[in-house]
Amino acid sequence: MINNRWFLVLLMPLFAILFTACDEGVSYSDMKDREHDAIHNFILSKGISVISKSKFLEQDSITNVENNEYVLLDNVYVQFVKNPNPRREEYKDIVSKKIGKNQSMNLMVKYSEYSIMDEETLTDNKNVATHDEMTVTQKDDIYTASFSSGVMLETYGTTAVPTGWLVAMPYLYFTRSQANHAEINIIVPHTEGTTTAATYVYPCFYNIKFYPEQ
Repeated sequence: MINNRWFLVLLMPLFAILFTACDEGVSYSDMKDREHDAIHNFILSKGISVISKSKFLEQDSITNVENNEYVLLDNVYVQFVKNPNPRREEYKDIVSKKIGKNQSMNLMVKYSEYSIMDEETLTDNKNVATHDEMTVTQKDDIYTASFSSGVMLETYGTTAVPTGWLVAMPYLYFTRSQANHAEINIIVPHTEGTTTAATYVYPCFYNIKFYPEQ
């Protein structure tokens, strides 16, 4: 049976058609402006401190969670909540690794997807027993990924992983230690989001936890 929130997501194209019919004067430029304002207001309301990429790199690819820091990477605001980098003291005894050049990694994912403009959760898999499963491949410093199962695949009907999910990959370390999983918060504009978000121009906030396949 389809969860009510998933059903709402499936109905979004119909809502968009009805909205367009009622407000044909709204251009794509207007929709992008609305999205930009929504993201800006979300950042202000959540007390987010945006740091530059250069400062992020100076901090050894860390965002200070206590200061609610996010870094802007390829149009996506990213907060590294947990990143088991073995160079850091708290993770020095943990076996972890990045996705290497010309390598792939199967990841199990727990996530939530929140519509910034509608102020409601669209989808999540945090209250189900299973994870979403995805395979990430790195080739020539370019990351691609596809879903093989889970809520995102069932809801949106495509194996395509939003590109916004991948911008943190060059900096993330992964470990099989359940307590030391990689975790990010991201603010994703429509250009880096799901196919539905790209079509109807809305941004989403995601919390994502990554676990390498056992």
